[in-house]
Amino acid sequence: MISEATAEHYQWGDNCDGWYLLKREDMSIIHERMPPGTRETRHYHCQSRQFFLVLSGELTMELEGKLHTLSAQQGIEIAPQAKHQAQNCSDTEVEFVVISHPTTRGDRINLE
Repeated sequence: MISEATAEHYQWGDNCDGWYLLKREDMSIIHERMPPGTRETRHYHCQSRQFFLVLSGELTMELEGKLHTLSAQQGIEIAPQAKHQAQNCSDTEVEFVVISHPTTRGDRINLE
């Protein structure tokens, strides 16, 4: 059994939080929280395929130059090599789950 209370926690970016729900070489599942007005560094992964599922709030995903706005219960797939950037352009926090196969550890190329 895993939950936010028992998962390994980390901080990233500008006061964003993440919890490893599953942390394996072949797959990772992370619960993330982004405060209003935050964004990650634009990047891509050479091998990892990802799926972002919004739990609450509104996530803006820039994917290959196109903006996608996702609300609760909506998701988006990010293919390997696809340049992307998760952003919270809203004035409330956003929470989402990121599933990566295989893990993105060591497989991230920052573009900024």
